[in-house]
Amino acid sequence: MFGIVRPCRHRLGEKLTAQWTAHLCGLCLALRGDHGQLARIVTNYDGLLISVLTEAQADPAGPRGRRTAGPCPLRGMRTASVAHGEGARLAAAVSLVLASAKVRDHVADGDGLLARRPVALAARRVAAGWDRAGARTGSDVGFDTAVLVDAVDRQTGIEALAGPGTPILTVTEPTETATAAAFAHTAVLAGRPHNAAPLAEAGRLFGRLAHLLDAVEDRESDAASGAWNPLTATGTSLDEAHRLADDAVHGIRLALREAEFTDGGLAHRLLVHELPNSVRRAFGTPSCAHGSHPYAPPGAPGAPGGPIPPEPPRRDRRGLLAGCAVWLGLACTCQMCCGEYEDPWTRERKEGCLHNCDCDCCECCECCNCCSCGGEDGCCSGCDCGCDC
Repeated sequence: MFGIVRPCRHRLGEKLTAQWTAHLCGLCLALRGDHGQLARIVTNYDGLLISVLTEAQADPAGPRGRRTAGPCPLRGMRTASVAHGEGARLAAAVSLVLASAKVRDHVADGDGLLARRPVALAARRVAAGWDRAGARTGSDVGFDTAVLVDAVDRQTGIEALAGPGTPILTVTEPTETATAAAFAHTAVLAGRPHNAAPLAEAGRLFGRLAHLLDAVEDRESDAASGAWNPLTATGTSLDEAHRLADDAVHGIRLALREAEFTDGGLAHRLLVHELPNSVRRAFGTPSCAHGSHPYAPPGAPGAPGGPIPPEPPRRDRRGLLAGCAVWLGLACTCQMCCGEYEDPWTRERKEGCLHNCDCDCCECCECCNCCSCGGEDGCCSGCDCGCDC
C-alpha cells in the first residue's frame, strides 16, 4: 500500500479510524468486485481520499453508502461496515490507472526483476489490463480516465526533455492535472458542482505534493541505482523542494475552506492535519509521542517511564486451527510486519515489528492559531476532527 497520507490511529481517534478503515476496505473490495482478486494489490492510502471526499460532500438525507463486508484477515476475520458506491468505484478506477502508470515506469527504468524481459512483458500486460479495467469503471461513474492516461503519457516526454534549470513544477504538472480531475469529479458524484473548482485546486496541489515527496524519499536510492529523479535531473535543492511542499500544504488548506462539506471531519483530518506530517516524514523530521500524555504525572501509567497498564484478559480466544488460519492470512498480507493486528489466538492488539508511526497525539491544531481554532470562525469549528487545542 503506497501513499503519502499514512495516518496513525492514535492521531485519528476511534471514530475517524473506523471511518478511515471503512474507506480503505471499501476501495479494496471495490477493486475485487469489479476487477478480481489481483486488482486488490493496487489498494493504496492516497486512493481512498477520493472515496473520503465523495462521502464528505454527500447529502446526509440520501443513502449512506455503506455495506457490511464479510470476514477478512486484515480485520482479524471479523465483519465490518465498509464504504460502498460511486465514491469507492471512482477511487478504484483512479488507483488502477495510476498503478498501471507506476508499473510501466518501473519497467522503463528496468527496476529489479523488471529488468528481465519475460517479467517486463508480463508486467506490461497486467498494466494494460488495469488501464482497460480503470476505463470501464470510470465510465460507469461518469469519469473519463483519458485525462489520467494523457497525463502519464506527457509525463514521459517531459522527463525526457527535463534537465538542469528546468522548473520542477514543469515536471510535476501532469501529476497535478490527473489528481485535480479526480478530486473535482467527487463533487459531481456528490451532486455539488460548485465544489468542483476548489477541489480541483486541492487536487492539483495534492498531486504536486505527492510528486515532490516521492522524489525526496527516492532521491538517495535513485542516485545509487542511477534511476531518473526529478530533483536531481532539474538541479532542484532540498530546501526549494521543502518550500514548495509547504506552500502546497497551505494551498490545500485554503482550497478546502472554499468547499462545502456535510461531514468533512475525516477529509479535514487527512488533508489538513496529516499532510504536514507527511512533509516532516519525507524531510526527516518525524515525531512520535503516542505512548505518553503531557498531563500525566511522572511515573503514572502512560507517562514517560511509567508502567504500561495491562489490558484486560480476553475471553474469546481462538482455537488452534482457527488461529493458524488467521496467522496465515496475516503473514501473507505483511500485516504482522508493518501494521497493527490482533494476535491470531489471543486477539490481543499488537504492533508489527516494523511499526514506526510518527504521531504526536498532543499536537496543536496547525490549520489556524490556537487562540481561535475553537471559535465560530475557526477553521476547525464544527469539523469534529479531534482538534481540541
